[in-house]
Amino acid sequence: MFEQVKLTYAFGDLEPYIDTATMEVHYNGHLATFTKACNDLVKQVPGLRDKTSEQILLDLNDVPDHYRTAVRNNFGGFFNHNMYFESLSPNGAREAKGPLRDQIEKDFKTFENLVDVLKQAALTQFGSGYAWLVYSKAESKLMVAQSNNQENPMMNSDTKCLLPIDVWEHAYYLKHKNKRAAYLEDVFQVIDWDMVARRFEQIRRFDFVRA
Repeated sequence: MFEQVKLTYAFGDLEPYIDTATMEVHYNGHLATFTKACNDLVKQVPGLRDKTSEQILLDLNDVPDHYRTAVRNNFGGFFNHNMYFESLSPNGAREAKGPLRDQIEKDFKTFENLVDVLKQAALTQFGSGYAWLVYSKAESKLMVAQSNNQENPMMNSDTKCLLPIDVWEHAYYLKHKNKRAAYLEDVFQVIDWDMVARRFEQIRRFDFVRA
């Protein structure tokens, strides 16, 4: 059974950057809906049993045609939202450190440059979707990507997702209205770069063991 990520903070703890009402609707409404839909799909599509959401998204071609769109949308929404909420914290590190910082400086020169590139990708994502920090296993480098709706870069490329920036309107409209740029300034005040670093370390360990 799929369960939405358990928050380590209260809905109001991200104030004044992300408002309580947005958090409640986003987590209890949107993510909860995706979670229920995923569990319903598992009952209808036996091939989804005993797989993680990531494995399901990587193996979309194995899903029967009749269910593939529903699986992509709902498991994409489940995976993307869980990673987004897990990336936020009222008390997390506001800058990357350690091996992640080293890789950022190798690929983007400075941490500040990376943040600027991520913000620009999020700002220019047309319509609903995400901007992402990803790690390309093929190129052994960090990259910034965009995705539409509830898709994510790992569905279509040899990358691992490290950080999503949700730019669906439901992520910011109650507080920021149509001012996406203002939301981006605020959300970067509550990103937990320690969490992003832990994901990066997991990827590096996996690649080292596999090699």
